[in-house]
Amino acid sequence: MFHNGIEYAIMQAYGEGYELLEAKDLITDVPAVFAGWQRGTVVRSWLLDLMVLALNEDPKLDELEGYVEDSGEGRWTLEEGIELAVPMPALSASIFARFVSRQGSASPTMKAVAALRNQFGGHAVKKS
Repeated sequence: MFHNGIEYAIMQAYGEGYELLEAKDLITDVPAVFAGWQRGTVVRSWLLDLMVLALNEDPKLDELEGYVEDSGEGRWTLEEGIELAVPMPALSASIFARFVSRQGSASPTMKAVAALRNQFGGHAVKKS
C-alpha cells in the first residue's frame, strides 16, 4: 500500500515534467529528453523507462485522454497518513489531480500519468 502511494506521487511528477517540457518552445524533442534521463541522472527509474516506452508509442500522447482512475491504494495510504498525522502533500496532490482529470480536462500531465499506469499495470486508458 505505501509503495503505491509513493508511485502516485512519482507518476504525477513525471507527468508535470512532461507537460512543462511540451509547453517550452525551446524543447523540440520531449521523448528524447526523457530517454536522456535514463542514463546517469537521479530521476532514473523503472517508471521513467515506462514513460519512455509510452512516448515512443505516442510521442505527443495524442491517442489518450487525460483521464486517470485510481485503484484505491493511494487513498488507503493517505488515510493512514491522516490517521497517524503524517503530512503527505505530494500524495494528496496526486490523488486530487486524478479527481480533476475526471472532470473533462485534456491535461498533458494526466495523459502522461494515464500512459504510465497503462505501461506498468495494463490499466485501462481512455483513447481520444
